Amino acid sequence: MKKQLLFVGDKFMANAPLRNYIIREAEQKFGHPDAVYFFQESDNSLFLHLEKEIHAGCEMLIVTAKSSFSVIGKLLSTVTSDNQVLKDGMLIPSRTQVYEEHSYLIRHEHSSVNVLVASEGVRLPNILIEEEQRSALIHLFEMDEAGTRAMLDSLAQTFEVRFYITQIVEGWLQLRIQSRRHGNLANFITAAKQLLPGKIIAAANIALYIIEKLTHHRRKLTMAESCTGGRIAAWLTKESGASNIFEGSLVTYSNALKSNWLAVSDAKLAQYGAVSAEVVEEMTEGALNVSYADFAVAVSGIAGPDGGSDAKPVGTVFIGARSKERSSVEHCCFEGDRNYIQEQSVLYAVKMLLLLDRAIFFEK
Repeated sequence: MKKQLLFVGDKFMANAPLRNYIIREAEQKFGHPDAVYFFQESDNSLFLHLEKEIHAGCEMLIVTAKSSFSVIGKLLSTVTSDNQVLKDGMLIPSRTQVYEEHSYLIRHEHSSVNVLVASEGVRLPNILIEEEQRSALIHLFEMDEAGTRAMLDSLAQTFEVRFYITQIVEGWLQLRIQSRRHGNLANFITAAKQLLPGKIIAAANIALYIIEKLTHHRRKLTMAESCTGGRIAAWLTKESGASNIFEGSLVTYSNALKSNWLAVSDAKLAQYGAVSAEVVEEMTEGALNVSYADFAVAVSGIAGPDGGSDAKPVGTVFIGARSKERSSVEHCCFEGDRNYIQEQSVLYAVKMLLLLDRAIFFEK
């Protein structure tokens, strides 16, 4: 059944932090939506959309401004041949199954609709429509899309699931798996891990997964960032529990701070430049030494749009990962605007960290 997330109100288009917060909460309780729609409060096409989709059968989460809450109830009542009643100070459809403050759930034919009010700077009301456990996310490393399909297509048929592949960065695929009517998600994932040992992480949230694994093994992580400007640290610390494993991140944009804070050799900075494998290798070593952590990642590159050259064009990024036992540095060539190059750099660094210690991150 299709999952839809509807925003009703101009502020959801204009206020990106609020919108992103709602989407994160929705994905946790409601699951990944198949489609996201935006409607202005006075948009006449909203009624036509509700009428079409509810009669077709769907799961719908409608997030609205307070000013439109009762209007949505009136539209839903019209679509479902119902009327509105006053319950605990809220005007909502009479056949509402479950309701709490600023949130209610109705079911009609084969559809379920949860309407809730979202306001700036306020915790989102409870989402009452919850996802059935018929989908899952897993992550697959060091495989391409063609090879993945060749290995897993027959397995998917056996366990009656379908999967959709997204490349996060080169060498890191995300698989969204959906169960058919009689499918078995758990058995498919178990069989896939047996078929591709040391390549699959069965966790939806990789940042939280890293926190959990390093916490369990009593290991610490640090970072040295240049062109990413602290984005790796932000990616990790958005999750609860990061303080258990995160020592900190040194954002060393200038050569002087690379030298003074991380003990990067002045000679190597002069000979190879800040954007080089040699410098990034010393950045990872310096980050470990200054923090006494167990793992370090480092990034230095040219995010653009200026600063590139023929030898090192915009998108040139060197990324390193180091433990107390081993280290690696890779030369990447990313494309896109400045933010996309930075975001790809963050995710590639995460991938390198995971592959640095398979015993921890790819436990059976």
